[in-house]
Amino acid sequence: MNNYRVVEKFVSINGEGQFAGMLSVFIRFAFCNLRCSYCDTMYANEPSASYEWLSEEQIVSYIKEQQVERVTLTGGEPLIQKQIHTLIQRLLSEGFLVEIETNGSVDLKPFSSPLRPYFTLDYKLPASDMESHMNLENYEIITKQDVVKFVISNQSDLEKAHKIVKQFDLIEKTQVYFSSVFSQISPSEIVDYMSRHHLNGIHFQLQMHKFIWPPEQRGV
Repeated sequence: MNNYRVVEKFVSINGEGQFAGMLSVFIRFAFCNLRCSYCDTMYANEPSASYEWLSEEQIVSYIKEQQVERVTLTGGEPLIQKQIHTLIQRLLSEGFLVEIETNGSVDLKPFSSPLRPYFTLDYKLPASDMESHMNLENYEIITKQDVVKFVISNQSDLEKAHKIVKQFDLIEKTQVYFSSVFSQISPSEIVDYMSRHHLNGIHFQLQMHKFIWPPEQRGV
């Protein structure tokens, strides 16, 4: 039987990305292989993180009980969980629309079988201190159903995001989202940059859940 370390599970709207504003069942897994400077889920990432062991059957049963068609697997880093491929395929075969929020360091190829989830893939910019961990081969397999997300802390991050978008021709390959690290850069600064550089095809987003609830609130 496959068991998974689950920090929290809840129903809420997606706060960002292509499904922003839509209901989803969130399953947040423990532990991450990165340590981003601005991480807002360190309670899930630390070695001392509190979690419960849940079986595949318990997770699937919980999701079915919520009567919500979308499932978001997040973390932590969901793709480093043992046997996560089995859970993903089970949820897809049950008819759920599965989104994986992944940090950009994990190879997506093993999870890109014909029955395929939606990937929301981060590119960690310099201010995250994790840029060297990015797996650039992932840009060979992403599609228009996926998202590449740039979380921007400052002007240097913004310029690097622009460079990566052009280098990998991301606007033609996938959906591209820019967002601001909460309280570190003005959203208007990013929008102004997009306007000055004619960044057609890029979405700007705010983390909606941090405006609906207190920014530090969990389970939303």
